[in-house]
Amino acid sequence: MSTPGTPAQGMAPHELPLFPLNTVLFPDGTLNLQIFEVRYLDLIGKCYKNGTPFGVVSLLQGQEVRQRDPNLPTGEAFAHELFADVGTLAHIAELASPQAGLLVIRCTGGARFRIRTRRQLTHGLWVAEADAWADDLPTAIPPDLQPVAQALAELIAQQQARASLLEYLPIAPPYRLEDCGWVANRWCDLLPMPAGARQSLLQLDSPLLRLELVGDLLSQGGPLAGLR
Repeated sequence: MSTPGTPAQGMAPHELPLFPLNTVLFPDGTLNLQIFEVRYLDLIGKCYKNGTPFGVVSLLQGQEVRQRDPNLPTGEAFAHELFADVGTLAHIAELASPQAGLLVIRCTGGARFRIRTRRQLTHGLWVAEADAWADDLPTAIPPDLQPVAQALAELIAQQQARASLLEYLPIAPPYRLEDCGWVANRWCDLLPMPAGARQSLLQLDSPLLRLELVGDLLSQGGPLAGLR
């Protein structure tokens, strides 16, 4: 997997720049970020200019903002960051710079990828050699899971009717309410669940199984209360 365009300093043209976050980005999902760390400002500017993606990976250890490790004698070393091997490409759809040293971006999730090798550049940016992960095959929603799609359709209708929902419902057209993978992914964006569970759902090869598991979560009741 390569990222055409001008790479960040110290990064090889075939390497994918990474953005470890306390979240999981799903294909076709929406992600809003405020960028202020030096290690990301130049990268994001170049990605937007060149129309190239960066990789979003879920943090397993460490913080989104790089922290120095107070337990080390000198206090100069940074805390260790550990993240998942499977992530999602993020394509920048909108970028604004409301003030110096701050970028505000809206991204759309693209294809999944699996990391083969990773390394950290001197200024803290992680880069990786990665392989593309096959997209979900289009899969029709079976009759027993139609209520899961219908519930999502109702949320989308509410989003369209109430402008206040537009900012926190990460659902954008085209709406593929007949497709298992798309419906499952949108519920994965919305439903409260541990990060590890969200990551496991991202890594499932079967969109039907992903939707079945989402249906199980919805059948437990409660999760929708905060979304309506």
